[in-house]
Amino acid sequence: MPSHSAPAARSQDLKKIYGTGETAVHALDGVTVEFAAGEFTAIMGPSGSGKSTLMHCLAGLDSATSGAVLIGDTDLTTLSDKAMTQLRRDRIGFVFQAFNLVPTLTALENITLPLDIAGRKVDTEWLDTVVGRLGLGDRLDHKPGELSGGQQQRVACARALAGRPEIIFGDEPTGNLDSHSSGEVLAILRAAVDEFEQTVVIVTHDPRAAGYADRVVFLSDGRIVERCASRPRLGARPHEAVRHRCRCSYSHCPYGAVGVGDHEWKSHPQGCAAQPRCTQGAARPDGAVGGARHGLHHRVVRVHRHPPAHVRRYLR
Repeated sequence: MPSHSAPAARSQDLKKIYGTGETAVHALDGVTVEFAAGEFTAIMGPSGSGKSTLMHCLAGLDSATSGAVLIGDTDLTTLSDKAMTQLRRDRIGFVFQAFNLVPTLTALENITLPLDIAGRKVDTEWLDTVVGRLGLGDRLDHKPGELSGGQQQRVACARALAGRPEIIFGDEPTGNLDSHSSGEVLAILRAAVDEFEQTVVIVTHDPRAAGYADRVVFLSDGRIVERCASRPRLGARPHEAVRHRCRCSYSHCPYGAVGVGDHEWKSHPQGCAAQPRCTQGAARPDGAVGGARHGLHHRVVRVHRHPPAHVRRYLR
């Protein structure tokens, strides 16, 4: 297990550019960030902010245009393809949105597959601990098609934990799950840090998921725009700084915002009325009453059947 005094992963002036000339897209624009060992970190940002690209570069799934990416003391930008494959196999765990289980293998065979490919002996005592903690003991003989979405993602988590990697990366690990299954998976990732001393980094749009993290890193336009400490075990109650950051175009904002539209990607100061205006009709899914135009209050509040007074003041 790596020392908690050193970062498990970090990047230095990381840049990723797709295309050339006038069509070039700067997905990452000089990102410098560290992920401490033994901590749970969430990466958030609007679509196209570069958060998934950052995770893919950190995990060795994509190459950097320039800059440095390190897992422990190993610089990924200097590795050959073979060495990179070995590092991903032996030192990194992955949990993907789409589960990525082999449909013809049982749950147990999926869990041990990376170890089998690497020719490593399965630590049965550790495997029993992981399987027991994830509640998969009576599902090990089932194939993915016989499991629910939440159970499949638990198998994916067990696969990531089975090899005792230095760091686990999750790319929208709850994106395909209902709220109950999402909570189960997030509790497992939280427990991986608290009980197994793992390091977990996830990319997410969901502030409830970020609420389980020790720290939240915000990206916008390929750059880190803010970092904040979250409060562990928040569950469904994300940190204030998470709720303040919202950019959406949904009629029912997943960040719990009252109102819709393109909210400013910045923290709104106490007492302000953020722009732009909402143009939704009187029938509001969040229970707001009255007008077609109302301001978005500074506090991106949770959805209320009856909005509080400080929200109603901005109804027009």
